[in-house]
Amino acid sequence: MDLVKSHLMYAVREEAGVLKGRIKELTEKSSQLEQGSNLLEKLVSPEQLTHTQAQQQTGFPPATGATQPPAQPAPWGSG
Repeated sequence: MDLVKSHLMYAVREEAGVLKGRIKELTEKSSQLEQGSNLLEKLVSPEQLTHTQAQQQTGFPPATGATQPPAQPAPWGSG
């Protein structure tokens, strides 16, 4: 029974170590994303921010910046 308990405790410690590492990674990523979000909020106009917040509340996906149509490739044989 001690052998089973010992093996189980080892497995739990190992998994806890993996989870602690993952928590650290996610915390760092969250911090980076928060910094990026804060920067974007400072750079965006109040109208754009209001529009984006309204889209989030209504469930519409954010605009993809489709203010200009995509560039069309030149047809073959031109030139």
